[in-house]
Parts: sequence; C-alpha cells; structure tokens
Amino acid sequence: MILITGATGLVGSHLLRRLVLGGQKVRATYRNSIPVSDITHLVEWVQADILDVMALEDAMQHIEQVYHCAAVVSFSPDQKKQLQHVNIEGTANVVNAALNAGVKKMVFMSSVAALGRIREDVAIDETMNWTPETSNSEYGKSKYLAEMEVWRGIGEGLNAVIVNPVIILGAGDWSSGSTAIFKSAYDEFPWYTEGISGFVDVEDVVTAMMELMQSTISAQRFIISGANVPYRSVFNLIAKAFGKKIPSRKVSPLMAAIVWRVEAVKSWFTRKKPLLTRETAKTAQAKVNFDNTRLLQTLPTFAYTPLEVSIDRICAELKVKYQLP
Repeated sequence: MILITGATGLVGSHLLRRLVLGGQKVRATYRNSIPVSDITHLVEWVQADILDVMALEDAMQHIEQVYHCAAVVSFSPDQKKQLQHVNIEGTANVVNAALNAGVKKMVFMSSVAALGRIREDVAIDETMNWTPETSNSEYGKSKYLAEMEVWRGIGEGLNAVIVNPVIILGAGDWSSGSTAIFKSAYDEFPWYTEGISGFVDVEDVVTAMMELMQSTISAQRFIISGANVPYRSVFNLIAKAFGKKIPSRKVSPLMAAIVWRVEAVKSWFTRKKPLLTRETAKTAQAKVNFDNTRLLQTLPTFAYTPLEVSIDRICAELKVKYQLP
C-alpha cells in the first residue's frame, strides 16, 4: 500500500494517476473534499491534515511507501506562519508517523528553493543549501528546514530520498502555482523578463520519483530539471502553442522594483494577494542554471522530455480541461 500526501496538487495528482493506472494500491490524503475524476473510485481516500498527528498516524497504518508532496507554495510575506506550520511542522509529523509505522521508504518532494536558488555565478547542484544570502523567500527557507526534518528521520532509521524540482510545467489549476504561466500566455500578457531558470515536465518529475522509490538509493537528494531556459522563451512557446501573441515588452529591474512596491501597498488596502512580490520580482530577473547530472547518472535509463513537446502536450490538455477553442 502506498500513501500520497498532497494528492490533489499538481505533482501529487499526476503521481496518483500514474500509480493507480499502473495497478498500485494507493491511499491518498485530502483536507476538505475528495476530488472528482475518472480515477476517484480507484483510490482509498482518507481525510487527514498533515498538521493533525492522530489522523496522520491512522493514515499511515499498513503503508509501505510514502510520497510526501503536501506543502504550501507561496511567495507572499503574509503567509510566513502558514509556510512554517505546514512545510516544516507538517513534514516533521509525516516523518514521525512514517518511522512509527515502519514505512519501508519515503520520497520527499522538496524544491530547488531549498538549495538557495539565487546564485548567478555558479550552477546550482545538490551540494548547496539555503542561506539568507542565496535565497530571497520564506518558502525556500521553509523547504530547507523541511528537508532537515527528513534528514533527521534518515538519521533515526528512515529510508528516504529527497527530490528538488525546478519550475514544474503541467496541466494543473491555471489560476495558481506554476500552471498560471500558461494562463498568462493565453491571456496574451505582454511583459517578459530576461531571467533564466530551470523547467521540467510534471510527468518527468513523477517518473523520477517513482524510479527512485523502486531503487535501492537512500539518503540522497536530486535536482530534477529538464532544461535551463529564459522565461521569455517559455512564454513564447506557450503563446505559439495556444495561437496567441508572444510577449513583446521587456520588464526592467527598476520597473519590477516599482511594481512590487505598488502591489504591496494595493494588497495592504484590498487584503488581496499581490500579483507580484519582492521575491517573485527578484526571481524573475535572476539568471540561474541548475546542474541535473546527478539524477541522469544515477538513473541511466531516465530521459527528460524536450521542452517543446511538453508545452504542446500541456497546452492541449489545458484546452480540453478549460474548454478552450
């Protein structure tokens, strides 16, 4: 029996589908309501918040493998406490429950934000960690400290692997998260930056996690990154796949600095989340490269999907999901 936390998120939902359709017995946690899909009836759903120790202990019974994907992803300053509670305390609870239940192996989905992703002078690899100088977000700090809980569990006998994906591309909820990139391109958002980052297909993330779970590998972390690409190039590919205009107006660092400050003031008055924060403004301007060689050397048969192929497929899936022309 396999347990997935965060099974309603982008990675968790794709992982759930792959496992279930592959004939695996899967138990998945949910917080408020069970998602409705064509595979809902094939899943054992249990209501369990990772901050609820008792519910988590119950969910972990008779489980051999755990994919811990539940997390809060936010770059909004007002969500600092929630990031700490869910990402750090929640992960500690999952680790403790897995140890108590005698789980055979856990794969923890972290983030490259835990590596300190604002490093423009050197490629980021798995030897690096978050520091105040190399990270600009509370999210990155929370994922780094969550990893520390996993390493603690490993020290106490838990067989576990950590994965650090870059920006994940997939047909999720395009009103939030990384899938919002696709909605922006579809809406013909005219602005672009000259920043560079790593991008990866959600299906590749799922494949890597499943292969690492089935391997004998333990007590290691792996960057999952298909390619280091300019944000502008990604927006252009998405716009072309949707048949939309490509971005044509460059955002300068000065302009970004002004906009995030204006958004901060607007957010204070409206009590709505800002469209741009200091963290996201800085990240969008940074030119960052990620070294993906460790995973490729560890899993010789694994290969990343070309970015163009991923974007064409995801845009087609989003057209169906949102009934787009």
